Amino acid sequence: MAAAGGAAGESSATKAKRLKVAVIHPDLGIGGAERLIVDAACQLAAHGHDVHVFTSHHDKNRCFEETVSGLFPVIVYGDFLPRHVFYRFHAVCAYLRCLFVALCVLLGWPSFDVIVVDQVSVVIPLLKLKPSSKIVFYCHFPDLLLAQHTTMLRRLYRKPIDMVEEATTGMADLILVNSKFTAATFARTFLGLHARGIEPAVLYPAVSVEQFHEPRAYKLNFLSINRFERKKNLDLAISAFSLLRSVASTLPSGDALQEVTLTVAGGYDMRLKENVEYLEELKRLAETKGVSGQVKFVTSCSTSERNELLSNCLCVLYTPKDEHFGIVPLEAMAAYKPVIACNSGGPVETVMNGVTGFLCDPSPTEFSEAMLKLVNDRDLAVRMGKQARDHVVQKFSTKTFGDLLNSYVLNAHHERME
Repeated sequence: MAAAGGAAGESSATKAKRLKVAVIHPDLGIGGAERLIVDAACQLAAHGHDVHVFTSHHDKNRCFEETVSGLFPVIVYGDFLPRHVFYRFHAVCAYLRCLFVALCVLLGWPSFDVIVVDQVSVVIPLLKLKPSSKIVFYCHFPDLLLAQHTTMLRRLYRKPIDMVEEATTGMADLILVNSKFTAATFARTFLGLHARGIEPAVLYPAVSVEQFHEPRAYKLNFLSINRFERKKNLDLAISAFSLLRSVASTLPSGDALQEVTLTVAGGYDMRLKENVEYLEELKRLAETKGVSGQVKFVTSCSTSERNELLSNCLCVLYTPKDEHFGIVPLEAMAAYKPVIACNSGGPVETVMNGVTGFLCDPSPTEFSEAMLKLVNDRDLAVRMGKQARDHVVQKFSTKTFGDLLNSYVLNAHHERME
């Protein structure tokens, strides 16, 4: 198996082939992984393929608009199955839900030419029971690195899950990852696959630049967009903002700094205990730092609301450390806004330091210093914003993403036909 596959050089006959494509995703809510899979389905449909999306959960009141537009059908199986058992065993429950989805696809649908599996690799052996289908697995990041292994009990619990993840990932006909950072992590993590010569290909997520228009003004508002999860490190944005305001009385720009605000927005699901708890923690942190009156929290905003927030901010703060990719910096730059992000992970590949934003150590001091530069020189924010837009158009457009994904899918199918 050549996991990376060749994206270029397919025959004209292959290019013209209309394929039946299934996409399997665990939970079609709102987030970076969901944004990517929705873009993938849209682009494959736009390239003429017959696309069906299968998932274990799809709330039409909390989803990306494209999933209810009719461009492709979204079929839900297994929503009755638990997501956790007393807030434990999330991984096992996710595996069971996805296996149920895969079983329904296997038994209830004719063969698909290509099946795109997202995030959960455990379904791959089941889907391989239909040898007529080629399996493309998109690995956002090795799950075993995201899970906690803090206690002996947890290590015992995770050991078989981690072994299954590596074994089933290696069964895909083609493996894709979201960044060079993830590709390197993949090689260091799955040593057995690396030894067998199984290497993933990089398919960067993309952003639809057409939905963003040049803003009329750059208001004194910093914006953080992320899911309300502790690993997103949102407290860094609040701490940096507090530090920024604390220097107001000592600088010539002090009056302007008193007007600066922070908006913390992102995906929020009341079913998830961590979302509920972390939002309350962040509100308490803002109160402790004395900035609760200047910090606004927005939960689960729609695409249009998100675009409005981007249009009205000075800059976007992206706080996760070692994020495997991060779609938010692309959306911000497409909206003509500079980005202040941690100098690690995916943002290193998307944000041009000093050109389209600033890459900083994940400390309130460094973030606040970068924020202060933009407050003191709003022309700098405008210049960086325009350069950011050009950068995204050239490197991370949905057309670039769709053309490359289509070539990968066609080649995976073509290898089966040979």
